[in-house]
Amino acid sequence: MTKQPSSFSALEQLRALILQHPAPELPLPTERELAQRYQVGRREIRRALDVLEMEGRVWRKQGKGTFLGPDAPSQPLVLQGLPRQSTLLEVMEARLQLEPGLARLAALRATPEQLALMARLQERMQVLATDDSDQHELWDSAFHRTLAEAAGNRLLLGLFDALDAIRRDDSWRHQREKARNPARLDNYNRQHQRLIRYLQARRPEEAAAVMTEHLLALQQALTTVLSIDKEPKA
Repeated sequence: MTKQPSSFSALEQLRALILQHPAPELPLPTERELAQRYQVGRREIRRALDVLEMEGRVWRKQGKGTFLGPDAPSQPLVLQGLPRQSTLLEVMEARLQLEPGLARLAALRATPEQLALMARLQERMQVLATDDSDQHELWDSAFHRTLAEAAGNRLLLGLFDALDAIRRDDSWRHQREKARNPARLDNYNRQHQRLIRYLQARRPEEAAAVMTEHLLALQQALTTVLSIDKEPKA
């Protein structure tokens, strides 16, 4: 199977590039140069830059290029030796243990800027075409990572990044796409909206409860897809 270009790989590479960029007054390489360097399409580069721009990491000026924004990305702790042999359902179990706690902390610690960013990311997700899985995964991951960052704990952020990287393994991409449909996306959007309201209201227990509800819905969708895949073919 040919590996499909992913906006995630472009985003991860660009995050690393930002950390190493020598000076904010110097533009980043052009979209064409970045696409050639990271062996992805220019569309994936543009989508990754859209995320970084919304996060305030970069800004773009027509005819001038792309420049670093005012904030450097948080550097999570590097976790060495994390087992890579897992399953999607094991990852969901781990997310259920981790992310409600992140939501609880984010309700207590998120800055107004982080809350505003999560609201903008959610608005972006609502207007995406339902059949564009690459964009949905890109912006959904950005939303959850912003929340993890808002929790204000580097170790937990590192754990989140490790789990998110495993979740996005290309070998599971087909199952993730099959678990996504318009009705489920509408439900996920409503859950994200409720989560944002509880974060803005500084209600940690309610935020944790909505995150648990959201992850259980994702887990159930994946369980259904995996059960169908295991059924013997007629």
